[in-house]
Amino acid sequence: MAVLNDDVNWDSWPVEDYLAENYRELHPSDAAVITHHCAFYRGFAPGAVARSVEIGAGPNLYPLILASAASRHIDAVEAGASNAAYLERQLNGAPDRSWLPFHALCRDLNPDVPETLEGSLSAVRLVHGDLRSVEPGGYGLASMHFVAEGATEDFEEFKEFCRWFVRCAAPGGHLVAAFMENMPTYRIGAESRWPGCPVDTDAITEVFTPLTDRLTVGRIPSDPTLPDYGDSGMVLLTGVAAARPPV
Repeated sequence: MAVLNDDVNWDSWPVEDYLAENYRELHPSDAAVITHHCAFYRGFAPGAVARSVEIGAGPNLYPLILASAASRHIDAVEAGASNAAYLERQLNGAPDRSWLPFHALCRDLNPDVPETLEGSLSAVRLVHGDLRSVEPGGYGLASMHFVAEGATEDFEEFKEFCRWFVRCAAPGGHLVAAFMENMPTYRIGAESRWPGCPVDTDAITEVFTPLTDRLTVGRIPSDPTLPDYGDSGMVLLTGVAAARPPV
């Protein structure tokens, strides 16, 4: 039987292992995501987006840094207790210095990113909840990174999460996302096992085409500097929420 999202204890997400494996240094794949997303965000004037949302924010700060170039207010939606606690510390104290290279690259590629890491995070508010609790149509921009395909083993539930993601944005609102490509069920650290739903550019295109306008889908190849989770790279997406997406 496929593992579904509600079968998983997300409160026990291994934050320190995940950061050590993925974000204590800036890896080439994340630099490529940042480069792609900065081109997207340079299409906005500073503060042009009144409210944006990061779905399943986790302990990854660089999507929040990217959004700070265009957003006056950013909701970081996170369901897991351990991830939420980490975000709370980062937002209300001194952020980990390991995020400075990420901030520097974001600002080099988009000077509208606030001058300091703390400044980039100042517009962020933690919202403790999951994708299904987000107000439909409440945001001018919705962002999601490595969430829907890592929250379930069931493709139908993956598609449902993608529909919910698009519904977070108002009709005509902007979308930007990244997915692990062909991600199987995987481990973080020595013990923990987490669901994966393998998707690729064709699957992402199929799912999002009826939900969006101006859809672009691309990919980044596998990064040998990261742990071998069994994926084959990353899929990148931008688009606009359709005026009347299917329910």
